[in-house]
Amino acid sequence: MAVAEIPVVFEQPLTERVRVFLRLEFLFGQYRHHRRDASEYGTRATLHVLLDILSVLSRSDLKNDILKELSEQHAALTRLAQRPGIDPDSLKSVLDELTAAVNGMQQLATQFAGNLMRENDFLITVANRYGMPGGTCGFDLPTLHYWLSQSRAGLERDLDAWSADMRPFEQAILLYLRLLRQSREPEAVVAQRGMHIHNPPGVCHLLRVHVPRSVSAYPEISASRHRFSIRFMSARDINARSQQLMVDIPFDMQCCVL
Repeated sequence: MAVAEIPVVFEQPLTERVRVFLRLEFLFGQYRHHRRDASEYGTRATLHVLLDILSVLSRSDLKNDILKELSEQHAALTRLAQRPGIDPDSLKSVLDELTAAVNGMQQLATQFAGNLMRENDFLITVANRYGMPGGTCGFDLPTLHYWLSQSRAGLERDLDAWSADMRPFEQAILLYLRLLRQSREPEAVVAQRGMHIHNPPGVCHLLRVHVPRSVSAYPEISASRHRFSIRFMSARDINARSQQLMVDIPFDMQCCVL
């Protein structure tokens, strides 16, 4: 497929749990990106994203949420093994991934992120300042300035220690979202005069809208688990106020659920 034909995919979470998982996926991606940058500003960005992740993980009992989701999916896929036409090798591969993710999560302390944010004075100090524009510069946080002056090996050691318990979460959440996105095939839809209203036949956890790049539009989505509307807005001039396109727009849609 030519690059120009690859659509832009917009996602709308329809449950609070999926909303949190998508935010964590976004933050994990940022963390991996910044971690590869060994400069001072790369390390600063890594630390800031790490604090965001710890903040999200400390707000609710995500461990039990993701364990429940993965265990239910493991049970559902295990039942599929008895059906004809199932690829046993592919199924075993997914079941092995689910087992590894569940085992990794079970070994974690339930409130590890909250404990780390309460007990580590350095992380608490940085977290309290970095929400202020420019609030972590050298004269504001000499302790951070000193930490950043340490050897790269020392910085990596500290970052590894603070992020160690995040890795099972990342593995589990990325696996869950991958299975969720693969749960339904895209269906072709046409938005009449730039608007599409849909009442899904069942519960939907994640709405995915695939928009052709040639359309030069983005969707504004208003959705619940049982009804949603999609309005396509012009994006031809990003500096101008967007307006709804009043033409028929073909796109693909997925109503994903596990």
